[in-house]
Amino acid sequence: MVRDFLHDEAMEGHERVMARYLKPDLLIIDDFGMKQLPKRSGEFLFEIVMRRYETRSTMMTTNRPIEDWGKILGDVATARDIARTCGLEIWKIRRRPWLFSLRQ
Repeated sequence: MVRDFLHDEAMEGHERVMARYLKPDLLIIDDFGMKQLPKRSGEFLFEIVMRRYETRSTMMTTNRPIEDWGKILGDVATARDIARTCGLEIWKIRRRPWLFSLRQ
């Protein structure tokens, strides 16, 4: 997704990139926040979330707290809007080491 945002910004292929992320029944954004996103990525991500809302399923995973999303996106207001849009659907899952270990 980050690569697509960078390419979109350079080549102005906004609608093509949007279509790619609006089409799937389930969009999984894994490890959100692992990398700093390029300029305007927050706007693109917000548009994707809003256009998919109530019509398609979107799942985001992250190890970063919601408070850090503004830094990741480079836009605190957009990060707040994304969190509010998903607000009723955000679940915080606690990691328990014993759930992820193999027992012999």
